[in-house]
Amino acid sequence: FLGRAAEARARREVFKVVLLGPNGHGKTLTAAKLARLLTKKGYAVVLACSDTFRAGAEEQLEEHAKRLGVRVVKHRYGADPAAVAFDAVAHAKAKGLHAVIVDTAGRMQTDRSLMDEMRKIVRVVEPHLRVFVGDALTGNDALDQAEKFNEAVGIDGSVLTKMDADAKGGAAVSIIYATRKPILFLGVGQGYDDLIPFDAEWLLDRLLGG
Repeated sequence: FLGRAAEARARREVFKVVLLGPNGHGKTLTAAKLARLLTKKGYAVVLACSDTFRAGAEEQLEEHAKRLGVRVVKHRYGADPAAVAFDAVAHAKAKGLHAVIVDTAGRMQTDRSLMDEMRKIVRVVEPHLRVFVGDALTGNDALDQAEKFNEAVGIDGSVLTKMDADAKGGAAVSIIYATRKPILFLGVGQGYDDLIPFDAEWLLDRLLGG
């Protein structure tokens, strides 16, 4: 993740990340955690609220942005999510900022329209990374959703959240197997610094040692 960010910066490109995944799996907090990770490394970050569907989504992301001291780009509820993402990238380019993290909707009851929406965002943004965010506690559900997003949009890696809540980590193995893409980070708490790089040995200890 940081390597890709550094490559983009060296090429004077805006580093673009789109987060994908179901509602309630921690995308918005993960967006804030990734923003924190980048700002600690000296990157100027913009958060894009491309979840124009869920009530409170914009306010939630705005609050994280305020606490982190980063900018947020949003439109009204019901607006085109791809337009929000496009504007965030344009803002970053105009202001000489380094990175855009796009938070997206996850309303799984309308799979087809959601996946069309995600494809449009990815087409417009051309992200360096498409990152699936899954709740480790949901097990097979996280696996099913990772497969759906990977088939529809393609993912480059995943973040597993709620690994602090006694999650064994089996979902990580399943998602890696299903998508053939790496787990990038594990969410291990509610704080902005509670994001750790994925470590296979750590996961094996969890799985085998209980």
